[in-house]
Amino acid sequence: MSAQSQDIHDTHRIYDILGVGIGPFGLGLAALAEPLDDVDAVFVDQRPEFRWHPGMMIEGSTIQVPFLADLVTMADPTSPYSFLNFLKERRRLYPFYIRESFYPLRAEFDEYCRWVAAQLDSLQWNRRVVSVTREDGVFTALAEVTDDSGEIVTTETYRARHLVLGVGTQPVLPPALRGLAEEDDSASTGPLIHTAEYLDNREALLQSGAITIVGSGQSAAEIYRDLIDDAEDRGVRLDWVTRSPRFFPMEYTKLTLEMTSPEYTDHFRALPDELRERVGREQRTLYKGISADLVDDIHDTLYRLSRGGRELLTNLICEAELETAEIDPMSGEYLLGFRNTALDKTFTRRSRAVVAATGYKSQVPGFLAPLGAEVRLDSRGRLDVSRHYTINDEGTIHVVGGEEHTHGVTAPDLGFGPWRASVVLAAVTGREPYPIENRIAFQTFGVPADESDAVPAAAFAFDDSKEMSHA
Repeated sequence: MSAQSQDIHDTHRIYDILGVGIGPFGLGLAALAEPLDDVDAVFVDQRPEFRWHPGMMIEGSTIQVPFLADLVTMADPTSPYSFLNFLKERRRLYPFYIRESFYPLRAEFDEYCRWVAAQLDSLQWNRRVVSVTREDGVFTALAEVTDDSGEIVTTETYRARHLVLGVGTQPVLPPALRGLAEEDDSASTGPLIHTAEYLDNREALLQSGAITIVGSGQSAAEIYRDLIDDAEDRGVRLDWVTRSPRFFPMEYTKLTLEMTSPEYTDHFRALPDELRERVGREQRTLYKGISADLVDDIHDTLYRLSRGGRELLTNLICEAELETAEIDPMSGEYLLGFRNTALDKTFTRRSRAVVAATGYKSQVPGFLAPLGAEVRLDSRGRLDVSRHYTINDEGTIHVVGGEEHTHGVTAPDLGFGPWRASVVLAAVTGREPYPIENRIAFQTFGVPADESDAVPAAAFAFDDSKEMSHA
């Protein structure tokens, strides 16, 4: 049932789905729910409009997954909300075809998401949910309605049988920088920012005269590449320091990509807690590495800038853990204390500005507090997300995004978002509005079945009625 068929602010209306947070995963769920006659859904977000990592819309940067990993295609290739349909409506399908790259520009993907958002009547912006309660199987959410400046103008109540959390993750600073950022109010000190704030601070970073990027991964590499030419031209020192043993590329081979599969998610979710934590840490290179093309481009740039024997102002330092940070009261410089993890030796770098490329972390939304023990938490106080993306025994509170600690590499993967949305919609409707592919990998994860119980690979055949069936 379309949200526009009734008054969306009717306090007596009981939705099938109330989604809180409209990032790509929440937006994809909204787009897939929109054509379903048996789903009445509303989605709210505290922001005034859809924005996808606005601080990292660096000119020319691309997303790290193919265009098929849009909001809907992997669940419904016929959806009018696909990236290809967006290109067609923008008269850009043939230029994209001739470009011969699977990877959309990041700014274009953001434009695509905003195009989808503009077509969905189920989305409500400037709504900040402050509390959620439940009675007789119905959730009641109280939301503060704000204007674009953030001022509260009124409150609204939403009621629904299923609650979907798409609140995403929050930028994280390492402990040494966290306290410094809270204390620093000196006008003589340069920026100390997270990568999420990069573009708004780019010029201030260059004006500082000395920049240190702390962390690794794609965002750090993109910022380093974006700054290096201007930094060298303007005589600005640019350091890039990471605790990783190297500036590693993201692993993107096909058998590795099979880990973004239902089968591997089953395996990962079933691991004992401590083993799952260790395996999750070890797998970060699978999705937090740097694209190989960007690694090569950085080296080619450094080679070009050093022609004629020019000594560069930049430094790239690996195996360096940031342990301390303070401000020199005399110079206003940041004093960054590092420890080389291989040699167990410490050293200090001075900098006028710091960019923390230290990632994001999921949090338990405060508005869930009234639900108390109904919300499952793990031993570390994180949401304990079931295999089917729920966090309460009734299976009516769903999570779309932020379950990396329970589901592994599929959690942040854009291409797996439609699969997860299909699971949520199946739970809400009691049917499969979009066929759920439960077997996609050639590999076996974990302990294989005994040979006497195993089904030979040749026993599977494709037919017209199902994607895969037993022959």
